[in-house]
Amino acid sequence: MLDEIVSLMLETVCTRRKVVRIAGDDYPAELVKFKFMKLNSSHIQFVIDCMHQNTTKIRNIKKYLLAVLFNAPNTIDSYYTALVAHERNVF
Repeated sequence: MLDEIVSLMLETVCTRRKVVRIAGDDYPAELVKFKFMKLNSSHIQFVIDCMHQNTTKIRNIKKYLLAVLFNAPNTIDSYYTALVAHERNVF
């Protein structure tokens, strides 16, 4: 899975397109490249966690991964905060 994620990131960062479509929206390729270049191991682990937690059928895994990677810096803190809050309520 890690190899697939890295390959997708490389493919996206190396694109010559001017726009990249993510979750149905077009973003300037430079913005997407900038965000992908700032991803670190915590973001990648977050993406892998999201994959393992997902219970719905993913029709296009490439598009799904692209969206999760793109949104990871904006959603990682809220995801783990909600997870901790849920764990406290379970026990």
